[in-house]
Amino acid sequence: MSRITVSIELNASPARVWEIVEPVERHIDWMADAVAIRFHSDQTRGVGTSFDCDTKVGPIKLTDKMEITHWIPGEAMGVKHSGIVTGTGVFTLSPLDSGNRTQFTWSEKLTFPWWLGGPIGEVIGGGIVLKAIWRRNLKKLKALVEAAPK
Repeated sequence: MSRITVSIELNASPARVWEIVEPVERHIDWMADAVAIRFHSDQTRGVGTSFDCDTKVGPIKLTDKMEITHWIPGEAMGVKHSGIVTGTGVFTLSPLDSGNRTQFTWSEKLTFPWWLGGPIGEVIGGGIVLKAIWRRNLKKLKALVEAAPK
């Protein structure tokens, strides 16, 4: 299992950051590896929301089947991955500077299938490649959050 954690400080309140992060379908606006999101039902928010996320990392394309397992508006969103790559993940928003800024942390525990290198793929693909991609994703999130009206 690969553990990946990236974090960034954002010059916006947790409420403002949540406005950008809460619409799951808009994650493609700031996640370079997320190509498309398709919900399994009319539910698009909260615990129990399930969706497919078409993902592309270099030449590798796969569909990540996900379900929201944890949802605290303005604080946290957790998911379970049950597709080709399995595991759990969570976005955590922590207030800084009396709530005027936010520490945004993205943490995942992922297991890769044998044909993506298994444990070795987890180290290279997760610990190195995905971590670098997710750091860039957080920079895109920062630009979106800080460019929008506060």
